[in-house]
Amino acid sequence: MTKAQFYRRARTDLPGPLAGVRVLEVTTTWAGPICGAVLADLGADVIKVEIPSGEVARRLPPLLPGSSVSFMHATANRNKRSLTLDLRRKEGRDICLKLAARSDVFLENFTPGVLEGYGLGYEDVRAVKPDIVYVSISGWGQFGPYRERVGYDPLAQAFSGFMSLNGEPDGKPTKTPTFLADDLAGLHGAIGALAALRHRDRTGEGQHVDVAMLDGMLFQSNGLPTLGAMGVEPTRMGNQFGFAVPANVYKCKDGMVYAGVLLDSQWKRLAEIIGHPELAEDPNFATLKGRASARDACDALFAAWLAERSRAEAIEILSRAGIPIAPINRYGEVARDPHVRERDMLVPTILEDGSQAPITGPAVKFSRTPTTVRSGAPALGQHTEEILAEIGLDSETCSKLREAGII
Repeated sequence: MTKAQFYRRARTDLPGPLAGVRVLEVTTTWAGPICGAVLADLGADVIKVEIPSGEVARRLPPLLPGSSVSFMHATANRNKRSLTLDLRRKEGRDICLKLAARSDVFLENFTPGVLEGYGLGYEDVRAVKPDIVYVSISGWGQFGPYRERVGYDPLAQAFSGFMSLNGEPDGKPTKTPTFLADDLAGLHGAIGALAALRHRDRTGEGQHVDVAMLDGMLFQSNGLPTLGAMGVEPTRMGNQFGFAVPANVYKCKDGMVYAGVLLDSQWKRLAEIIGHPELAEDPNFATLKGRASARDACDALFAAWLAERSRAEAIEILSRAGIPIAPINRYGEVARDPHVRERDMLVPTILEDGSQAPITGPAVKFSRTPTTVRSGAPALGQHTEEILAEIGLDSETCSKLREAGII
């Protein structure tokens, strides 16, 4: 299928499948903002509420080259509208509640209890919008012994057990280079919001959706918590797998690849390719059990074959034979890859300072209601008066609010 064939029935009059849904987002840094970004990418009208000085993601380095915009802000706040509002003051809270009364989803990611202290907790919002879907993302969740602890991404990676298995067998536990716990919490927050909206549309009932970064890490741990609970502690294997031999990072003449064998049928083909056809049926190599016992020998044979070839040559030969292989790219390399470009995973976008940057695009593709990066992350307060006008506040009132530091 070509790209044109996939989108042949696409509509051009909608921003995405969530057109008509309004999200009021009161978040900071990454887990909450990336949840809002997913919903915004899907076509929702997401209003990002920030204190008048702006949230921390606007200031975190590095800035995008040739721009004054932070990479975090540009990525996580695209497709949103910006409203500045001091929620710690009564006037700001009251405006927020008026906006909540016109919203479908209220999204926040503060430590449990913080927004309740501002008069913007679930019960407060529910009082003005009984069917609100109120999504809370935090490190440890809304209940449980650790609910009031500070929660950050590496803490969830550490506590969940993930970090204990990440890294080389003889190295120390290692966090991921990306905000994995934040990202997973944001995705589960978006999934939770969509499920709750479906329930609301069927029953008229809103609800509080509680997402913990720890729970997201545990859920995405491939069943390892179950093994641990039953007394089976997995061991760190670095780039290898217990159920795939050989499988590892290998060096070619001009770079590194990840390659391996998952199925016995793949091993039979690989044995022929690497010049050892006798091992295709050898009982010590023909089955996963045999290869696992001869892991070092399998690894050495595969590594020797790859070392004599360029990455392009190895990828061409093995891919044609149905053997799993991929280059180990730097982000600059993957950004230039034609497959990535064809799938619109980097969308040229005008930023708030007038510069342009290739912003990471939505992952899910919709044939009928396509999604994209429609607008760059907004300037601080860019849509404040526009949004306040939607709830009946005129320019004179906005001027007074600005003079008072509320907006």
